[in-house]
Amino acid sequence: MTGDIGTSRSRLIAEQKLRQWTEGKSLVDARISIFYAIRDIPYAVVPELNNYRNYMDILVFNRGSCTPKHLLLGYMFQRLGLDIFYAVYPFKWSDFAALYEPELQQLAAAMPICHHLVCKLDLDSRLVLVDATIDTSLGKLGLPVNLTWDGCSDTSLAVIPCGEEMLYHPSEAELMVPRVLSETEHKFFVKLNRFLDQVRYNSH
Repeated sequence: MTGDIGTSRSRLIAEQKLRQWTEGKSLVDARISIFYAIRDIPYAVVPELNNYRNYMDILVFNRGSCTPKHLLLGYMFQRLGLDIFYAVYPFKWSDFAALYEPELQQLAAAMPICHHLVCKLDLDSRLVLVDATIDTSLGKLGLPVNLTWDGCSDTSLAVIPCGEEMLYHPSEAELMVPRVLSETEHKFFVKLNRFLDQVRYNSH
């Protein structure tokens, strides 16, 4: 994977953030720092970021979903000299219906199976699952936030898989092409983002 991804501004920000998050830290502490920083980028589905070419622009938008978060996480881990893979899991948005407001529950029921992307870090030939999807401010909703990570152990997965894991080497990242979203999906994601912001920024 090369660094020639996203706009020149986002590439510059990525290099600045990498230095900021890792300078003076041990390798383990550096990867923990990167994990926490990317985890706390506010979660939102921004379709234009969900591909191999534009994912670094998450640092310009300061919001994004599992795909740009973990493509960025993987890029930064590789810049530390670490070996990673990308793991993809099919899941259903309706599995989270109990957390949604009524309109979102109805929209979620009509959603097709979607796919959740995370990193797997290769440590001594052991693949460690690293899921930085949900920012801590959404913990009050009951979403699965990984509050702590020791840099070596598996984190929890943010979804309940409804099928087999698919594993990709970084050299195969271009194969993870997002499909065109339907009108139903667009409507769901707009409502979901609005709902999550209400949860995130409403203290009541």
